[in-house]
Amino acid sequence: MKWADYCVSKLTLTEDGMIDNVIYYDDLGDSLGADATEQNRQWMVNKVFEGKTFCAIKKKENGRWNKIGDFSYDGSIFSWFTIPKNLAKRKTFKSYYHYDDQEYKEKFNNLFDDLIVHKSVEDGDIDSDNSDEYIKQLIHQGYLHDTTVLIVLIGPNTKHRKHVDWEISGALNYKVGDKYSGLLGLMLPTHPDYGTGYYHYDLLPARLSDNLKSGYAIIRDWTDNRIKMQEYIELAFERRTTHIDNLDNSRKQMTENTNE
Repeated sequence: MKWADYCVSKLTLTEDGMIDNVIYYDDLGDSLGADATEQNRQWMVNKVFEGKTFCAIKKKENGRWNKIGDFSYDGSIFSWFTIPKNLAKRKTFKSYYHYDDQEYKEKFNNLFDDLIVHKSVEDGDIDSDNSDEYIKQLIHQGYLHDTTVLIVLIGPNTKHRKHVDWEISGALNYKVGDKYSGLLGLMLPTHPDYGTGYYHYDLLPARLSDNLKSGYAIIRDWTDNRIKMQEYIELAFERRTTHIDNLDNSRKQMTENTNE
C-alpha cells in the first residue's frame, strides 16, 4: 500500500519559512525508489495540482523508512511534519570500541546514513595483526584525510582503547588532512553517565576530555532523533572554525589498551 506518491526525507526552508527544496523518494507501493531526488517548491505545487500526494518519512533502527505523516496544501501554504534539513552531507568518521559497541555503530548507520558521508573503518578493513604504526597509517591516510566530523561512540570501555585515541588524534592533526575535524562525543545508553545530564572526564577517552575542557569538542547523549543528530553534527562541524583556537591535541598517543 502506498503512503503517498512522493515521500520526503529532508527539506530546506527560505528565510520567510516557505519550502525552498525537498529530497524525496518515489513511492512504488511495496517499496521506495532507490534514488533520492531533489526538487523545489514550485515543482511540489505543480504536482499537487496534478493530484499527487506527499508524506514525510524517517529512518528506523533497522534501516527501513517509516511514514511520519502527510503533507497538506491549502492553496498557498504547505504544512508538514518536522524532518531534517537538506544540508551538505558532512564526511563523518565514527570511532568506537568494536567489541562492545558494534550494535550502536550499526544503529547509527541505519538511522542516519542519508545525512552523512561515511568515512569509518569497517570490520575486516584493517588486519589487527599488522603493526601499530602500519594501522595508524592506514587509518590516517585511508579514512581520516578528508573527514570533517569525527564522532566518538562512548561506551563504558571506550576510554581504554588505543585505536580510539589514535583516531581522535588523527582527526585533530592538520598533517593528516588539509583541515581539522570537528569532534562530537555521543554517550551511549551503556555508559554510566548516559541520561544523567552530566559526565565525568575520567570516564571518557582522555583526548576527548581534553577538548571538552578546552571548548573545542561537544558531547551529547545518544539519540535516534534524526533532527537532533543532524544538529549535533552541524555544531561539531562549525566548531572546527569557530573554536579552532581551543583545539588540544598535545597529549601523547596511547601505546596500549588499558583494559586488557
